[in-house]
Amino acid sequence: MPSRPSGSSTFSAAFVRTPKGWNGAEIDLGEAEIVDDLGDAAQEHLGIEGDELALLCVEVEDEWFAIVRYEGDAEPRAFLSDAQAALTDDLGALFGELAGVAPGGDAPELGVRPAGDFELLSDLGLSPEELIELSMEEGALPADTLSVVAERLGFADELDRLR
Repeated sequence: MPSRPSGSSTFSAAFVRTPKGWNGAEIDLGEAEIVDDLGDAAQEHLGIEGDELALLCVEVEDEWFAIVRYEGDAEPRAFLSDAQAALTDDLGALFGELAGVAPGGDAPELGVRPAGDFELLSDLGLSPEELIELSMEEGALPADTLSVVAERLGFADELDRLR
């Protein structure tokens, strides 16, 4: 089983879209063991009870980031900035499962390779091409990339408040 890289810093927050804009809450995913734990944590911290649109955003230091979209009873849609995270990190493995990354212990190092649903933010103003380009931009840290995504989608102030 993959493990958490020692000394790595993880930030996770969920955001719900309301008629007045976006509201967010920082979420501790340290106890997450199965993919359902991720959605449960977002729902609990945001107080979601209906069909609201919610985004769970996670960044692991300078390694990778993930975004999961929850909306009503629909299956969660996930994007993982680097599929390798699913093979090297417990939390990454959960997001890899949501993003459809096949588990495999001896996968070669392929460099940064995004995985999952590249269109999960397209109706919110971020095209699949832009999401892939942002995630593969050389030298960009996951925190910087999520800041750009948040700015484009309109929840940058909430993200900054939580950091």
